Amino acid sequence: MHSTSTPLFTQFATPEAVPDGLAPALVDCWTEVSDAGGAAGFPFPPVDPAEVTAAVDRIVTGLDPASSRLVVATVDGALAGWLCLRRDTFPLVAHWGTLHHVQTRLGVRGQGIGAGLVRHARAIAREDMGLEQLRLAARGGVGLEGFYGGLGWREVGRWPGALRLADGDDRDEILMLLAPL
Repeated sequence: MHSTSTPLFTQFATPEAVPDGLAPALVDCWTEVSDAGGAAGFPFPPVDPAEVTAAVDRIVTGLDPASSRLVVATVDGALAGWLCLRRDTFPLVAHWGTLHHVQTRLGVRGQGIGAGLVRHARAIAREDMGLEQLRLAARGGVGLEGFYGGLGWREVGRWPGALRLADGDDRDEILMLLAPL
């Protein structure tokens, strides 16, 4: 899916807004990324498409303007990547949100799709959701610190050996912050 077309970034805030055909495209993307070893929520390839479908269904049915957005990137009408932006509405923590499942199709890697998704999520968080900061947890050992660091995020903590991908392959979970938005 290499393209020179400009990506289009769209947010969805309710289940009803998600167009027909998008959920299966999200499943295909998530399966592709996970099966390639991507750090997007399913650590042990190959993934079970039924599990991925159930996870996408939970994301879509949980969309809510106050607490959960789905942000997608399309190129030439095809899904190129996506992420989830969530916040807890409990007053003590309602000023910050989290990014989840940031991913891009393998064929568009290196074309700025992931960076565009994260930048678009930042704008949505600030302008549409009134958030003051964003957080995320990234898997260590795959260069994600550098990717997010280049977008203004900073590491604020690390949980050594939190993620066990295989016997003898424990990875740190890296906690990152983007503030102010």
